[in-house]
Formats: sequence, structure tokens, C-alpha cells
Amino acid sequence: MLNDIITPFRSGFDPDAHTELRLHRNTRRAVGLLSGNLVSNSRTENSGVSARVYRGGVYGFAADSETSEDRVAAVLKAATENAAFMDAHAGKGKGALPLLPCSGVDTAKPYDDVPQSVMIDFARQLDEYIAANCPKLTGRTISVRCDSMEKLLRVDNGYDSHSLMPRAFIYLDFSAETDAGVTVELYDVAGGFGGFADNFTDPALLYPFVDRLYTRLMEKREGVYADAGVHTCILGAEVAGILAHEAVGHTTEADLVLGGSVAGPMLNKRVASDKITLVDYAHTTPQGAAPLPIYVDDEGTPAEDELIIDKGILVGYMNSRETAEHFGMKPHGNARAYSFMDEPLIRMRNTAILSGTDKLEDMIASVDDGYYFMTTNNGQADTTGEFMFGIPFGYEIKNGKKGRAIFDTTITGVAFEMLKTADMVSDRMDWTCSGMCGKKQPMPVGMGGPDIRCRIMVGGR
Repeated sequence: MLNDIITPFRSGFDPDAHTELRLHRNTRRAVGLLSGNLVSNSRTENSGVSARVYRGGVYGFAADSETSEDRVAAVLKAATENAAFMDAHAGKGKGALPLLPCSGVDTAKPYDDVPQSVMIDFARQLDEYIAANCPKLTGRTISVRCDSMEKLLRVDNGYDSHSLMPRAFIYLDFSAETDAGVTVELYDVAGGFGGFADNFTDPALLYPFVDRLYTRLMEKREGVYADAGVHTCILGAEVAGILAHEAVGHTTEADLVLGGSVAGPMLNKRVASDKITLVDYAHTTPQGAAPLPIYVDDEGTPAEDELIIDKGILVGYMNSRETAEHFGMKPHGNARAYSFMDEPLIRMRNTAILSGTDKLEDMIASVDDGYYFMTTNNGQADTTGEFMFGIPFGYEIKNGKKGRAIFDTTITGVAFEMLKTADMVSDRMDWTCSGMCGKKQPMPVGMGGPDIRCRIMVGGR
């Protein structure tokens, strides 16, 4: 755990500016097995101290990878001088940022950072089961990935905080061949918040996870190509989650709104059917703890939920303290930095479309000729809300019944138009937090959603 050497430097904060002083440490652990052979084994750590000072509408920033008291003093001094220089030469003449309530939150709980050998042994036991029980595989990869982000933050106004966010995942990548010799692939991921030992205690507990992935791959091996064109489809919960993050969430980040995103002129207007409500949760969801709980952001703002779409109406943006002042909104703790050398950016936390009241079986029964897209393996969207997601697994729906599995395909559309066609939303909801958002800096994020029936463009063969 980080040793608090920065609190004594609070007395050195410039009384005429807003100051953030952050001690920060990231860790990454990785183990990889390819067809039973160890191909990767690494442990890395990245740590340092940074300071950011706001004066006159501009920021000064400084960082150092050394965390001695001398370097903390030097970083604080440099950031303060940088802010004064920027104010003198490029200042906007603005006053201080609106005041925040002041307090402190310490949610950092130690976890067991297990040796590499524990992860290797676990992966090998899991690989032995796969080799013995999945005879038609032509390739198999097991990837163990663990990371953590610990931050100690001191601010002149707002919340001091100490947080630690570990994650641990096991990725399985399987491949097989069709009778025609075409390679088909599928992957899935298990794990979540916490260290390796918190998530994985016995390889046998993952055998059902392995069996499900193998069964799906064998179905895909006998699959068919989707027909290109616009179809009535059901987006599975995982697909709805990435839609919430990539195609809607990013367009409502206030820095991208200022850059011209489609959400700019749409505030308080309809962007989806009244079945759609979208929230960026801070630390607690209706289902319990958020996948990656955030209690205070890196500007010292206490984290609260951000309601973005309320029954189809765009009602909010995600903000930093500065953009919140610009838009006349309340900041809800979305400014986050990935490493000690990064300044905070507006980032999503746990973004999700809320569940509805429909049963998935009724949704499938309502589709005469369409598809049920269950998983996604990649996706991209731009600030217009136009998106394209890869679909590695799904089923065709014929006459209200789930049919054959499909080969890889894509779906595309414009989020604010496509979501207006959403007319059924399931009463169940899934979350995932294995991904990294790539907006300038990587950042762990959670995303979730229900099943959604809608009209969407499907790519064909």
C-alpha cells in the first residue's frame, strides 16, 4: 500500500489556486499459455507523484516517477509555477472553480498479490481440463491478466481520498475448423473486481465456463452466414453494454461535446425510445456494488451517478469540474487519470442501459426473421454516434424460435437513430469490467445492459 508522504505538503498549496496532489501506483501481472506452452509471464509496476494547479482558467501540471519528499516538493513547486506561467501568458481571466464539499474517503483495502507461480499452476490445471474435454479444438489460449490502480489524493477543496482498484481475469480463446476447413474462433472472459485469489480459488469452478465456450464454438462450427441488411434483432446484454459505452457514452462526455459531438445540440431532446434509460453509475447499481466502484475522482469531486438518458430524453453530460461550470451542471466525479504522469480526463465509470420489463423468451418469440446477437469482440464509434461492432457469436431467429448459430458478422448504425427503434427491453441485466477504454489514456471501465429488441443494419458474408 502507498505510504502517505504527501499530506504534509498540503501546507504548501497556493492559497490563490486549486491544487491536486496525487501519489499513484499501477501494477500489471500477465501469464499466457498457448496450447499448453507458457508463452508470457510478466510483472510490471508504474508509480510516481503528480500535481495539478488551476489558476485563471488554465492548469499547470508536473509529475515525477520518484516519490521521495524532495521530489514531491519539486513536483508541487513546478506545477504551481507552470500554472502561474500559463495564467500570465494564456490565462482566460476566470475565477476559482465552484467550491465543493470537503471531506475524505478511504476505500483502499489490501488484497493478495499472488506470485506468478500461482497463476501459472492454475492456468496449467485449467489447460489440462480443456485438452482432455474439448477434442475438436485446433487451438487454445489461456491468458491470465491482473492489474491494480492505487491512488492517494490530497486537494485544497473537495474530497481527499485513498483508493485501490484491483481486477483479475482469465481469458479463453478457442479455435476450430468447419468441415470446409474454415477456422472459427470464440473467446470469453471470467473474473472481475478483486485480486486473483479473490476471483479464482479452484480451476474446477471454471469447468462449466469452459464447457459453455466449447459448446458455443461447436455450434458456430456448424453455423451459417447472416443475411446482410436491416433486420429486427435482439442485442444481447453484452452488446447493449458496449453500445452504451462506445456509441452513446463517449458522445456525452462534456469535453467531446465541446469538441462538437452529436450530443451537443440534443440536450433535453429525444434520442431514443421511451424504453431507454442510460446511467453512468459511480459505485452502486440497482443490482448492488458497481463492477468498478469509484467514490472520489482525481479532482476531489465526490462521485455520484450521472443520469444521461431518461426514458429516451438526453438529460445530462459527464463532466469535470471545469466543464460542469461551463454547462451549468453539477460535477459527479468523472475526471480520472490512468497513471501518475496523466492529467485527469472525463471518463466513464460504470455505464449501462437499464433493464426493462420484458422476458427474453417473449422477445425471441416476437421476431419472425432476425438475429440474436449475444457477444461482441470489438467495436468503434465516433462523436457522431455512428458505430460498428464485431459480433463473434449469435443465433438466427426464425418464426419466433432461436435457430442456427451464425459466423462472425458486424452490426452498424447511428446510436441516436437506432435506439429510437428499441421497443422491447428485457428484465435481466449483465455487467462486464474486463475492458480498457482507450480515450487518449487507457482506463478500466464497467459497462452493462439488458437485451434490447431493435432494428439494425447487419453485415453479411
